[in-house]
Amino acid sequence: MTISEPTVKSSTLEPARRFEIFTGSGRRRDWSPEDKARIVAESWAPDTKVSEVARRYALSPQQLFAWRRAARRSTQKVDALGPSFVPAVVATPEPPTHPARRSKRRLDRDAGIIELEIDGVTVRVGRGTEAKTIAAVIRALKAGT
Repeated sequence: MTISEPTVKSSTLEPARRFEIFTGSGRRRDWSPEDKARIVAESWAPDTKVSEVARRYALSPQQLFAWRRAARRSTQKVDALGPSFVPAVVATPEPPTHPARRSKRRLDRDAGIIELEIDGVTVRVGRGTEAKTIAAVIRALKAGT
């Protein structure tokens, strides 16, 4: 059989023609990082199904899961770098109202304390605390928000 021969049985001897139908855009879409972040954030909302979000943006659920995995990896890389720097506020201690009541031992114990406030939670870090421990506490507080 050659290409010009009829492929469909019909009463006429005209050859059957081949035609293709393309649905969709026909090319790869290029999502900006902001759009990806917005769609991924929408998929993480409570009571939201990933497949519904993917369908809304004409994505396959697999593609959206890949974006979510990439987003998790990028936040893990940031966490692995250790604690980040934030503005520090240095305040002079208020003079005690009754200086005779504070013992020298308490003054020594309070010297060198760092106080962190993260989303309303206050953490006091004493002298000699390991950096790993401080980093773990900060990560735990961030994860809870």
